[in-house]
Amino acid sequence: MASASKRKHQAMYDDFVKRKDMKREGYASASLHTFPTNGGNTRYTVPISTGVGGGGGCVGGIATLEGGVGGGSGGGVTKFDRHDPRQVLISEAIAKMIVRDLQPVSIVENQGFRELLQLLEPRYTPEAQHYIQSQLLPAYAYQAQLATRQSLASAHALTLSLDLWKGFTGATSGYLGVTCHFLTSDWQMRSALLACLPLTGGSSGNRVLSDFDEVCHSHGISGRAYRVVAEPFSATTTVKPCCLPGFHVSPPLANGLQEDAEEGLDNCKTLKEGMRYGHGDCGEERDWEELWEKGLGGIRVDCFSRCLEQCIREGLRSCPQLSSTLAKAACFYTYITSAVPPEKLSQVFDSPGSIMGGPGNNPPAARDWTAQLKVLRRLLDSMEFLEELSGPGELALGVSEKALLRELTDTLEPFTEAWDMVHGDRQTDLQTDRHVSISLALPCVLGLRKHLSETSTPRCPSLLAGLSQAVESRLATILDDPLYITATTLDPQFKLTWSSTPDWHRQVLIEELSKHSRAPNTIDPNTDLHPQSQTPPNLVPSPVSPLSRPCKLFSFIKQRPTTQAKSLEQELAVYLREEPTDEEALHYWRRKSIDFPLLAQVAKRAFTIPACGTAVENIFMTAEHSLRPERGRILPKNLETLIYLKANFRLLWTHS
Repeated sequence: MASASKRKHQAMYDDFVKRKDMKREGYASASLHTFPTNGGNTRYTVPISTGVGGGGGCVGGIATLEGGVGGGSGGGVTKFDRHDPRQVLISEAIAKMIVRDLQPVSIVENQGFRELLQLLEPRYTPEAQHYIQSQLLPAYAYQAQLATRQSLASAHALTLSLDLWKGFTGATSGYLGVTCHFLTSDWQMRSALLACLPLTGGSSGNRVLSDFDEVCHSHGISGRAYRVVAEPFSATTTVKPCCLPGFHVSPPLANGLQEDAEEGLDNCKTLKEGMRYGHGDCGEERDWEELWEKGLGGIRVDCFSRCLEQCIREGLRSCPQLSSTLAKAACFYTYITSAVPPEKLSQVFDSPGSIMGGPGNNPPAARDWTAQLKVLRRLLDSMEFLEELSGPGELALGVSEKALLRELTDTLEPFTEAWDMVHGDRQTDLQTDRHVSISLALPCVLGLRKHLSETSTPRCPSLLAGLSQAVESRLATILDDPLYITATTLDPQFKLTWSSTPDWHRQVLIEELSKHSRAPNTIDPNTDLHPQSQTPPNLVPSPVSPLSRPCKLFSFIKQRPTTQAKSLEQELAVYLREEPTDEEALHYWRRKSIDFPLLAQVAKRAFTIPACGTAVENIFMTAEHSLRPERGRILPKNLETLIYLKANFRLLWTHS
């Protein structure tokens, strides 16, 4: 069959062989001494052992320079030497694939995978699973740790985030992720996962705090964190992403998406059963909160985006009649996406992400309440057009049902706007250092409260009441918190334009600024002080030009007026007199740090606190979705290493 195909398409086959030979010649011209072995990062080298692999006749065998074959088909082909840059490049590409997709390392032993490698590059010797798992991946992890420690040593300000992924059975009950958000000397915000540690079945709050302290100590940041973002309810249960109850889209012939819908249904059932406040057991949550308050002190803060999601969850649960109507809307949506031609649907859902479950779309989007709400809004806006295309039927929504869904979308629209401002494009930002600080939180809460006070929901009053109650209980405390007042006011796009009582907020601001803008004291590096009491060491003063001394020679030059250092109140007054600007906050303070040195000292700390979740949180959710036992996927033995490398992907492979 293969020879017949070759004769039938001889020209195409010859062209393929020609291009492949050209590619090999290009590889052969590479320099063995200057080739980067780490995705373009030449700061570190990967310690690769030469003793891994089987004999010359095995698939994983090591070739010799005399032309020994590493096994498999392709007899007579000279294999790459172990240190050949082409061998290293392919091995690194395989490791990157495993990390990026959280694939089990055992994939390199699969026969189909090895046949593909043999077809693409017969001279490559496939690496053994043991080598990748015990040497290559740990070597990359070591590089990431070394680079992170070097960056943190010179960081001007930093905040830590704690993420817990629970819900497993057996020896490992979950994982602890510790992420650091830090500001470099040139005002660039960076985030790095410091550690991903497995939790044993008996892990308690004290054990988690002990592991957290050990991670901080090993990275040299004990006592340096300005704030720690951690929530007690994330420690008591694994809270799945919020979704619209009943709105589960399952396109035909998409088994994976069908499972997604079933998972969403289970999620809603779980929320209804015994989860009074959107978490697990309330008593256990209070125990964790007391423990963390005792262990972390007053530096613990809640994650704004998670609190916002909890408000949505509680609001939706307060209106049970929405579920049946949303389920009918989902059925109608599924019907039209299968019955209406794609060119017609593109007039309504004009962006790829607007069609959930369509070709090329990411399935997890169907489980995100914001994505579902946007699809529902498009559906309602074009309902007449879609009904005309699909024709009359039992799936068509009635007038009252359309009005109820319109009420839902209008009520939740500002919540969607707040969520999008905090999160942005998740898929685009997964491999970037996008950082949104808590300066957005206070204006968002004010806007949500104003919206809810002016909104009327005659068809579903319980929805409005549930949302209002959730916002007051979970988010209203932000409005009086000096930390959030400081962060929002130091954001040049807001300043005090949001305040109805600027004089009172100005006084609160001065008191808060005075706590953190004092001249730094010398700190013994071996002393672990309270996090708020430690500051980076004093900078070496700039040398003074000898020409600045007074002398007769320059007596004709007018004497410069003496510049007195401004007080904190003076800096704040000048800063607030300036008009707000849309300039990015960190860029603004980098430019203004000379004019407002005291304010800049506080700004660089406040803006390290993130308003949304971390990269490892998204990775936890992805892993939970793809590694479920019912899908036949088992947890890789080195899952914590894969998660660590995936979260720090850009740190290792910045040119990927």
